[in-house]
Amino acid sequence: MQDTAAKPKVAIMNAVHDLPVLVARDKGFFKDEGLDIEFVTTPGMAQVTTSHSVKFDSVFDRPLDSVYNQGGIDQYRMCEWGIMKRAVEAECQGLRHRKIVALGASMSMFAVVVNRDSKYYEPEMLKDKEIAVTPNNGSEFTTLKMMEGFLEPQHVRRTNVGSMLKRLEALVEGRVAAASLMEPWISVAQKWGMRILIESHSTRSEAAGDDLDGKTLAAMFRAQARAVEEIEKDPTPYIHYFVRETGGLLEAHEFQTWRLLHAPPQPYTRERFEDTYNWTVKWNMTVSGATYENTVDNRAWE
Repeated sequence: MQDTAAKPKVAIMNAVHDLPVLVARDKGFFKDEGLDIEFVTTPGMAQVTTSHSVKFDSVFDRPLDSVYNQGGIDQYRMCEWGIMKRAVEAECQGLRHRKIVALGASMSMFAVVVNRDSKYYEPEMLKDKEIAVTPNNGSEFTTLKMMEGFLEPQHVRRTNVGSMLKRLEALVEGRVAAASLMEPWISVAQKWGMRILIESHSTRSEAAGDDLDGKTLAAMFRAQARAVEEIEKDPTPYIHYFVRETGGLLEAHEFQTWRLLHAPPQPYTRERFEDTYNWTVKWNMTVSGATYENTVDNRAWE
């Protein structure tokens, strides 16, 4: 199955994306599949220690993407639209190839929040008001998904102020009208007395380089599926992964586990590609001209 001379390097970033991978790693599910994996931790917007700035112009300058392009990781996951953008545009820019190799296991929530004393009480009241997001990542994409039912595209204003904690601080200081958050930061916002205007589950995708074979990917996804069974049975033993990201701002009993949702990784269908890709192009978030054949590879199921 696995070439022992080529140890797969798998990224770990935010727990909200990677919980099944973390659980599978720590409970030995990957080893049970005969896999010897090197796990590479990269900074993420959910981590209180994250200090890197996020650029609007090129996602490929960000820490995880830079490591991937240099060969430091072979496989990773993040929001579905972010993976779509990277798979499409890496090909266009002549960077290290990556393809969508599965619909990911994590589908936990994002939320748009405001201060308790905010004068905004429903999503449409945020017309032309700044919402803090991570550009070209899950918080921006999911915010657009939620808001487009209420506002025309030109009236959904997004801005970048940094990590989840920085967004909450900007909200408290009145520098933004709202902030888009994922867990554990939705729970932190609620602890701080903030109001939720709208929230939605948000899908992830898995990406991999061409040199990671289908049998190895299949084994990795089986390990994640086994972890999903554990998480869905009772997520409380795994809250510590989220709490740790807040640097002491949240205690385990304050974390809202009901927002977590996971399912086994699945093949990425042509219909899903067409719907998601066309939506991303509509919002001018990736280039046109990509096809299912040059973007998706379901080799784990072949």
